[in-house]
Amino acid sequence: MNKENFDISIIRPELRAEDFKLRREGIPPRRLKSIKKGLHALHTLETMAANIYKFQITKREDEINHYLIAAMCNEMTHLQDFQVKLFEYGFKPSKLRWAYWIVGFAFGFFSRLIGKKAILKTGIWVERRAVSHYDELLRDIEWDEETRKIIEKDQTDEYGHIDRWRDLLGIRS
Repeated sequence: MNKENFDISIIRPELRAEDFKLRREGIPPRRLKSIKKGLHALHTLETMAANIYKFQITKREDEINHYLIAAMCNEMTHLQDFQVKLFEYGFKPSKLRWAYWIVGFAFGFFSRLIGKKAILKTGIWVERRAVSHYDELLRDIEWDEETRKIIEKDQTDEYGHIDRWRDLLGIRS
């Protein structure tokens, strides 16, 4: 995947009513099963990511809070991307997504208690795992072209988060 194909400064891409469509028809059951599994994974992991950032944000007026708010918004956009895709394919979000909400709370809250360095290191660790998971799902699942592009854009955003957290930590790539 070429990261230069996407503008990561766009936090919430524009959507129009005609961008939504029902996608299930004509897709073999085996392929649908893998798409459902992949979308559930992406949706639950983005639930966790949005909560991590949400619970890392403090009342301080500083650069890190500025970027945590932007990252949270971006992860919420990813969460919406995958929730929309679940419904377009005729699926519902996982009933177990609440567990990922709790994990996100725990990572976010406890890293905030430890301090700025823990917040940034947690972000890098989580985003690296996300990028790797995206790679697997892009490789292993036969996505429709529009869904694939969304997944690739969201993965590029995760690379951008890694770069930002590394910069704030003073780590050079």
